[in-house]
Amino acid sequence: MKKFFFAFSVLFLMMSCGSSRSFQHFFDAHKTDIGVTAFQVPNFMKSILSKISPKEGMFNNLTDFKFITFNSMTAQNQMNLINEMNIVASHKYTDMFRKNTVENTKIISVKELGNIVTEAIVFDSKLEKTTIFFIKGQFDPEKIKAFSDDNAFEDFSRKLQQEYQLNINTKLNPSFNPNN
Repeated sequence: MKKFFFAFSVLFLMMSCGSSRSFQHFFDAHKTDIGVTAFQVPNFMKSILSKISPKEGMFNNLTDFKFITFNSMTAQNQMNLINEMNIVASHKYTDMFRKNTVENTKIISVKELGNIVTEAIVFDSKLEKTTIFFIKGQFDPEKIKAFSDDNAFEDFSRKLQQEYQLNINTKLNPSFNPNN
């Protein structure tokens, strides 16, 4: 009976801890934090992503997109986010790019199916701002690698926030997507 209880306890612990390693769990845990801007791109905005992506055709096969930015962080908050992202990225992801400096930590972690990227987490953390986005679909690895360029990532993040605000302010009909 003790062996059964021990085995059941270990199994329960593994199952409950496993879900905390997903990006969805990370996103849900932080989207309501003070100083955070977070959104999940609905279907009607997926066509906008293709206009602002650093590589043409990058988001043609997109099924999910989440974006979260942390502003006005302390060094401790930044370190906590880096540690949390390391835990998420270590769970079935492969680091495609990683750059750790005192000023900046940049991680591009992917899940692959053959030579196609099926999920990617792009994480860029500086003390003044940490930006993360998650994409799911089918992507060319070379196009995903374009985000390792600081200017491409910053430009995309800025354009994405501007487009999102523009479309929220113009009150587009969420059920209308000309690409569906």
